[in-house]
Amino acid sequence: MSTSERTPLEFVKSVNGLEKVVLREIHGSSVEVYLYGAHVTSWKNEHGEELLFISSKEIFKPPKPIRGGIPICFPQFSNLGPLELHGFARNRLWALDDDPPPLPPDVTNKVFLDLILRSTTEDLKIWPHSFEYRLRITLGPGGDLMLTSRVRNTGTDGKPFTFTFAYHTYFSVSDISEVRVEGLETLDYLDNCQKRERFTEQGDSLTFESEVDRIYLSTPTKIAVMDHEKKRTFLIRKDGLPDAVVWNPWDKKAKAMADFGDDEYKHMVCVEAAAVEKPITLKPGEEWRGRQELSVVNKLLDS
Repeated sequence: MSTSERTPLEFVKSVNGLEKVVLREIHGSSVEVYLYGAHVTSWKNEHGEELLFISSKEIFKPPKPIRGGIPICFPQFSNLGPLELHGFARNRLWALDDDPPPLPPDVTNKVFLDLILRSTTEDLKIWPHSFEYRLRITLGPGGDLMLTSRVRNTGTDGKPFTFTFAYHTYFSVSDISEVRVEGLETLDYLDNCQKRERFTEQGDSLTFESEVDRIYLSTPTKIAVMDHEKKRTFLIRKDGLPDAVVWNPWDKKAKAMADFGDDEYKHMVCVEAAAVEKPITLKPGEEWRGRQELSVVNKLLDS
């Protein structure tokens, strides 16, 4: 199979002149990625159904980050540090990586996009650490979506640096009151609605009746998000990302956000593979790898 057959990538000029790349897989699933933020904004199954949430109020206008899809939070998650909320990777223009890591051996029918972000003079003023961040976005033959991040300390000053990270994935759901998250039971979490106080999850699964903003700690490598109305389960498999953030703003916070529809909280939930509680430290020349794989099962899994 030739490279051109294996990598059907289409480059499209989109809103406000922003460039996006469309990945298409032979059975019909697709992914759209903006170079601005290396931001996945669409993931559709073979029937053309959208699996990610993007706010209807999103205007795709830098320097604002895009609301929805899969924002990349680097080198800081939330306000856990001196930088802007969720760091700066999500509002930088990424480049195509012309020297990507080697492809895995099982490349048949998979579509890849390799992007890279390197620290600029401007970035070094606000975060004085040289880095190279390579992101591989892979669309598999079953429509599975994999994001693999590799962050390297390229500093020559001999100093390590530390960062926190999340794939801030917004899943599209039919009705938040019909959604259940499994895999987090009995775990400790930090509750951002209560000044990051630490609690232990008591329920068999997590359901939603009000605002939820939690960082679950030492989570399993697999988490399930079940949408009862659609009879659909999202599976999140992760590697190198011990934490899981769960967020739904509910009605009051939704109304307070300019780039978010008043009732849109009903149709989304964020379940985010993350490294937050224990920041990652890289010495010069060291590389960290964090991977998230998303797949969909068109049924509810037995608990």
